[in-house]
Amino acid sequence: MNLPPLPPFDHSSALAKVRAAEDAWNTREPARVSLAYTPDSVWRNRDEFLSGRQAIVAFLTRKWQQEQGYRLIKGLWSFDGNRIAARFAYEWHDQRGQWFRSYGNENWEFAPDGLMRRRLASINDRPITVGERLFHWPQGPRPEGHPSLDDLGL
Repeated sequence: MNLPPLPPFDHSSALAKVRAAEDAWNTREPARVSLAYTPDSVWRNRDEFLSGRQAIVAFLTRKWQQEQGYRLIKGLWSFDGNRIAARFAYEWHDQRGQWFRSYGNENWEFAPDGLMRRRLASINDRPITVGERLFHWPQGPRPEGHPSLDDLGL
């Protein structure tokens, strides 16, 4: 199975890969998201280390049960060959209704077939008020034309 765009990346294909990842994560469908990763993909997410699609599905299922109302924006930071660095922000609320904006950076490494074989993510959470929220689109992918991280000053 190939998952275009394939490495090596140029600016256009790296942007497309970042947007595809954002759109997939905004579905909040763990099994679907996991298909973008190699069967033995290795992750570091905050302080968790995991490997393989089953672990990815379990992780994302748990994540999105805790992080409700999740909406994500990713931006390309850099790319070279089969690697992409992205930055992101996402908003979510916990079960008590407290909103957060989480900021982070990801380093991605891709196999020749375009599946991600390594994902390293560093993330920080900041409590926000309802009035500070910036991501208001309906659940699902960010609409075309919605401001980017740069446009929002994030």
